[in-house]
Amino acid sequence: MKAADVIDQYLDAAWAEQGLSENTLVAYGSDLRIFADWLKGRPMLEADGEQLSRFLAFRYRQGIGSRSTARILSTLRGFYGYYLRENRISADPTALIESPYIGRPLPKPLSEKDVERLLEAPEVSNALGLRDRTMLEMLYATGLRVSELVGLKFEQISFRQGVVRVTGKGSKERLVPVGEIAMSWLETYMNQARPDILGARQCDCLFVTNRAEGMTRQAFWHIIKRHAKKAGIAAELSPHTLRHAFATHLLNHGADLRVVQLLLGHSDLSTTQIYTHIARERLKDLHSKYHPRG
Repeated sequence: MKAADVIDQYLDAAWAEQGLSENTLVAYGSDLRIFADWLKGRPMLEADGEQLSRFLAFRYRQGIGSRSTARILSTLRGFYGYYLRENRISADPTALIESPYIGRPLPKPLSEKDVERLLEAPEVSNALGLRDRTMLEMLYATGLRVSELVGLKFEQISFRQGVVRVTGKGSKERLVPVGEIAMSWLETYMNQARPDILGARQCDCLFVTNRAEGMTRQAFWHIIKRHAKKAGIAAELSPHTLRHAFATHLLNHGADLRVVQLLLGHSDLSTTQIYTHIARERLKDLHSKYHPRG
């Protein structure tokens, strides 16, 4: 079927099944026709997730913003969901694409000085403090999600290569460099703190608690808040504070956006691009503060 035909069939079904308004149908139709034009004659029902991700990144670069990008993705989800139910396609190509963040904006990232203060807050003369320092160093060095960090096992770490192997959203695996400083803390933790915490007990998890269990996301969030308070950091925090800082600081220092996308494990570039706005705002602040005509 031609693109116009598959689009019209979906819009007719959406109107009949969901009672969508005329304005909504017009918006859906416009999104789908733009996508069909971008495909340059390739069948819409044969598009894969990589093509959809590239299309969304293309539209984002045209300046449509995160909210409009999310709306287009929602349209595509409805379109391919319909044809999946109709058994016209065998898999939904939108399934592994992350929706752009359009709720509250990301909190202002921690400055590099604030990150240093947070990293230095744990008391490393005891085993638990050394564990906390290592986890914070790992988060900032790798940009892992907190859930990925607390779920790490021994076999995911390669000291020889200096990387960690992570399975993220959608069961997608990626290799992330750790860096010499964080790797040094990790070696010290594994050789000194971890045996002290566990004693004779056993646990498969890399980062462990006094109960010989793996660290949970909730427990580590409380640890972050406690050390941030000790460091005198007044900025708004979230469990992903160091992940946000990781991405923003890389971009501030000239990292390529696609490299940051790979390191963060984002399926599509539009999800990563929100950090470019934060980085640009930081650069504007610096220009305003230090340039003689700022």
